[in-house]
Amino acid sequence: MAKVAFLLASDFEDSEMKNPYEAIKEAGHEVVIIGNEKGITCTGKQNTVSYVTEISSEEADAKDYDAVIIPGGGAPETLRINQATVDFVKDLNQDSKLVGSICHGAQVMISADILRNKEATCFIGIRDDVKNSGATYLDQEVVVSQNIITSRTPKDEPAFIREILAKLD
Repeated sequence: MAKVAFLLASDFEDSEMKNPYEAIKEAGHEVVIIGNEKGITCTGKQNTVSYVTEISSEEADAKDYDAVIIPGGGAPETLRINQATVDFVKDLNQDSKLVGSICHGAQVMISADILRNKEATCFIGIRDDVKNSGATYLDQEVVVSQNIITSRTPKDEPAFIREILAKLD
């Protein structure tokens, strides 16, 4: 079974955390919530769910993980300004491990400079940022480009989850 990190800060898109997290956990994989700091309660922007970060990105070692998932909403903006968080994503990608993001989650990928020469999708509001990072933007529910899986919005979650689970197995 895989060990999957979820990068989280407050103001995340509730379902984009909850649904992949539960699906991956139900599939028998180990899930760990990583934040800029350990022990922080992160609340979703709809206030339907909250999670506590189990470890800080500074303490996390990419070698211990098989994948990282980055939910969207406002959280990626907070995550991407922490260099240890960006480096964690960069290190996982360097080892060709699964890096998945939905909606605004691609902002962390942009900061980690891992989208260059890849295909990706995201929330339309950051489409130009994804293009400017060197990626080919595709308006599809899910895009798999080597080890990177991206989706646009909560309505794309079933396809996003399906592709993540397929890669983890």
